[in-house]
Amino acid sequence: MILDRLFRSEKPAQAAGKALYAAVVGRARRPVLYEDLGAPDTVEGRFELYTLHVVLLLDRLRRQGPQAAETAQALFDTYVKALDDALREMGVGDLSVGKKMRKLGEAFYGRVKSYEAAFETLPDAEGLQALLGRTVYAGYDITQAPRLSRYVLAERDGLAAQPLARLLEGRVTWASP
Repeated sequence: MILDRLFRSEKPAQAAGKALYAAVVGRARRPVLYEDLGAPDTVEGRFELYTLHVVLLLDRLRRQGPQAAETAQALFDTYVKALDDALREMGVGDLSVGKKMRKLGEAFYGRVKSYEAAFETLPDAEGLQALLGRTVYAGYDITQAPRLSRYVLAERDGLAAQPLARLLEGRVTWASP
């Protein structure tokens, strides 16, 4: 039994979820988001941008069948594990990690609902701009929120145009800002 676990191959959805999360990390770390679009280069700012890109992928995978649902779950699981790992690397003690993860989980689910609501009001982007002002730019200069909103919409449109099969293989092509 132990050897079975050691040599068990990863399910395709799990591999795709990990690959998609790696793409999220690469995209959310791009200097243009911080330098040109004014996202704060802080722990909170990075959390918001990672979350935003995960939400964009989850939005694309939503209601696309069981394989897409499994890939979306694997993406989410990888995201949560990365948050847990980041907290531990920042020195958060084992006794506090659970509480902080619960707060981050609540924040994530709140963001998902808020982005879904903002996407439902499109093409009117005011709700999305306001959401970005409250989350990404919280406590900072929100004048770049309209530009970031255009970036988000371009990414969303680019993801919608990609074949689902590519995403289910863990391959994503992001739009250019």
